[in-house]
Amino acid sequence: MLGIVLAGGEGKRLWPLTADRAKPAVPFGGNYRLIDFVLSNLVNAGLERICVLTQYKSHSLDRHISTTWRMSSLLGHYITPVPAQQRLGPRWYTGSADAIYQSLNLVYDERPDYIVVFGADHVYRMNPAQMVEQHIATEAGVTVAGIRVPRAEATAFGVIDADTAGRITRFVEKPADPPPVPDDPEVSFASMGNYVFTTEVLLDALKEDGNNPDSAHDMGGDIIPMLVNKGQAAVYDFQDNVVPGATERDRGYWRDVGTLDAYYESHMDLVSVHPVFNLYNQQWPIRTATPPLPPAKFVYGGTASESIVGPGSIITGGQVSGSVISSDVVVEAGAIVEGSVLLPGARVGKGAVVRHAILDKNVTVSDGAQIGVDRALDLENYTVSAGGVVVLGKGAVVL
Repeated sequence: MLGIVLAGGEGKRLWPLTADRAKPAVPFGGNYRLIDFVLSNLVNAGLERICVLTQYKSHSLDRHISTTWRMSSLLGHYITPVPAQQRLGPRWYTGSADAIYQSLNLVYDERPDYIVVFGADHVYRMNPAQMVEQHIATEAGVTVAGIRVPRAEATAFGVIDADTAGRITRFVEKPADPPPVPDDPEVSFASMGNYVFTTEVLLDALKEDGNNPDSAHDMGGDIIPMLVNKGQAAVYDFQDNVVPGATERDRGYWRDVGTLDAYYESHMDLVSVHPVFNLYNQQWPIRTATPPLPPAKFVYGGTASESIVGPGSIITGGQVSGSVISSDVVVEAGAIVEGSVLLPGARVGKGAVVRHAILDKNVTVSDGAQIGVDRALDLENYTVSAGGVVVLGKGAVVL
């Protein structure tokens, strides 16, 4: 098997968090970057030859992969970032399918029987080996991972219509009337953007798509519908996936953090006593490299409740609740941080208030300043999401 991770997304809906980085490089959960979740799932499942296709503002993503995800070259294992190479002419990737089509030298070099193509910007645990086993057993050309969602919510996704045998009969993008799953009329299969291909089927589809001037060259929009029409596509029910160490509460958890509100809400899923998504499952760890920082410190009565606090952070008399505090963050005396996400290097000054907010790396909130308190002031000066989350971009200074 060869793994291909599609990590070239611009992530416009996550602006300003993506103003200076690719979407898969956005920090998440105190210690991680979004790319760490898909790579952890693939590596934990034993898939250890992985190419990460990058394009948009990829420096921090490339550096993170190169310095963190070091595999055993002695055993022929690798995870490598692959920038746009312009092998088919002086142009960048025009879509996710075109990204693979322009990088087919990777496939020809490895000569795999099967290719696992996963997205890079979702938060979840999954054992892809079980999906591969089903793909091989059913002899499908492509197997698409589907997650069950209420039909009312399925209009925001690519939706899979499958028969009782699991063969996909129709694949529609963001339908007004989503087709239900065969065994539940109130539920639909939403595509997770994860695929397993038989190599020859993918090669033929990419070549056909590459010669079609009317195609958008997108995996979900063009390649999958093409293979559905040829009767070669099957669905894998994510509900059937079994991950070691999963609890009943977090089993089957998957979040597309493509918007600021989804990104914020996914962080809030982490901080309860019994979290909706459990970062502490050591039987299926989310892997990353942690910075060489001392443990977190609480002094002068500083507290943190229902919160995650990363290494190197110092809560100096401040009060933190319901928040995710990343590494090297300082919350000073009298400051209040509630229901917020603070990325590495953020500083909250004495007596400052931060509520219902996301502070990107190295943001400084000066003494006595307020974020998330005066909505009119926030709207005038900062990015405010549809759900009312106040977002400050990297390095911002609040006077």
